[in-house]
Amino acid sequence: MNPSPCRIAAVIAAALALILPAAAQSGELQRKLIEESTIEQVVKRGVLRVGMSTFVPWAMTDKTGQLIGFEIDVATRLAKDMGVKVEFVPTKWAGIIPALLTGKFDVIIGGMGILPQRNLKVNFSVPYDHSGVGIVAHRQMAAGFGRLEDFNRPEVIVTARLGSTAAMAADKLLPKAQKRFFDDESQVLQELANGRVHAMLAGIPLPTEQALTQPEKFFLPVAGTITREPIGFALRKGDVDTLNFVDSWIRVVEAEGWLAERKHYWFDTQEWKQLLK
Repeated sequence: MNPSPCRIAAVIAAALALILPAAAQSGELQRKLIEESTIEQVVKRGVLRVGMSTFVPWAMTDKTGQLIGFEIDVATRLAKDMGVKVEFVPTKWAGIIPALLTGKFDVIIGGMGILPQRNLKVNFSVPYDHSGVGIVAHRQMAAGFGRLEDFNRPEVIVTARLGSTAAMAADKLLPKAQKRFFDDESQVLQELANGRVHAMLAGIPLPTEQALTQPEKFFLPVAGTITREPIGFALRKGDVDTLNFVDSWIRVVEAEGWLAERKHYWFDTQEWKQLLK
């Protein structure tokens, strides 16, 4: 027995009565999520609030009291491309993620390494930079050394700051070398300057700075870094629109060569030092 047209119409009407409100509710939820996304709030406000911490040459104060540095350039360009102003919110590193989560600023752009532990609390963009540990050597002590392997010998002595990623790199990459670790970075530099060690391991750009400022004493046996750590923007979790925007922006300025150009200026030259106090 075929159902009557009236019965069919009633079934369709009942189905629509269930579907349409659900669809309307879903659409309303989507609109609310879009309106509440960080990027929409930033555009409406006209200001991008950036959490950062001062650390040479990522972010520092120049002679006039203005913030300069690699991260400052990155955040300023991001805000400009969004058509908004930038507002920097200096924050102690230990509390920077909690400050982001409580809404004190919109994004962290501060040389933050992408780590699984951090990723449990925040969302990370694709990497816009890579940091790492470099090695600078004493010209007399390490004469003729030109590879990392040259330092991995029992008669070689290397130094680094105790508890640092540089010390961990020394243990991992140079297991045969003798190690002298110190609590204070100035002690590490003193060991190298006095020729009591063959080389110093430290986070960039310190090794490069030493080789550039005292080329008669020090040299870089290995160009770049001997470890590699991805650096990303940190955002509050659940904000897909903002994450999509910053990922796309990073890919664009990376393809332009702009990121590499700014990184070279701040990490491979000393030109900017004339801007400091």
